[in-house]
Amino acid sequence: MRITVLGKSPSFPDAGGACSGYLVEGGGQKVLLDCGPGVFAKLRTVVDYADIDAVVISHLHADHVMDLVPYASGIRYRSWDGAPPHPRLIAPPGAPDVFTKLCEGGSMSPDHLELAFDLTVYDPAEPLTIGGLEVRFQPVPHYIPANAVEFACDGARFTFGADCGPSEDLARFASGTDLLMVEATLLEPEPPDDRGHLTPFEAGEHAAQAGAKRLVLTHYADEAGVDWVCDQAARAFDGPVEAAREGSIYTLGE
Repeated sequence: MRITVLGKSPSFPDAGGACSGYLVEGGGQKVLLDCGPGVFAKLRTVVDYADIDAVVISHLHADHVMDLVPYASGIRYRSWDGAPPHPRLIAPPGAPDVFTKLCEGGSMSPDHLELAFDLTVYDPAEPLTIGGLEVRFQPVPHYIPANAVEFACDGARFTFGADCGPSEDLARFASGTDLLMVEATLLEPEPPDDRGHLTPFEAGEHAAQAGAKRLVLTHYADEAGVDWVCDQAARAFDGPVEAAREGSIYTLGE
């Protein structure tokens, strides 16, 4: 299994960067995990978007879904030899209403996404398969419903924490994972009654609690500094720690 970082920025893109988006390849499938602003263009630098089998959405905040609109335009309005692609769009509960409003807000037809994608609303309690990839979900604390996502293939596991506040459920869900990718948004913790993000140190704590083999920090602003976010996480986790960068590639199971 191979994971390519397309965008790692928080809710505002870094200069030249993109918000959340990751290409997961394994089990004979190419899957886009989240599709925030700037991700569609980044995707096109590494793969033909016609070859994407499915898009999986962790939650419905704009910085994780906005580029679904230009992606759909690329499918609907490009000239194709034969039928255009129709990738699966696997999204959390509430997605149809959010996608309709997203399209209408961009002066597109309300069904712009559904005409381009095969939309499925997943139940976070139920695993699913995408070709040879096994996919599981775990609700995590955020300002709206959000789900950690895990991909497993040939004995390798990649766990993406989505946007989340402190969560024992996430640590249990990711127990023993080969690669835990966790957000590191905050410089300082939020007030206890308003937690929806993590500091890099808290990300390291989650990796330690999970017994993860490797930690990759994401959803941080460049201004925080790669060295600082890694150093903070390493205070809590004694395994390998890296900070995601656009274009970074992580290979599991080889």
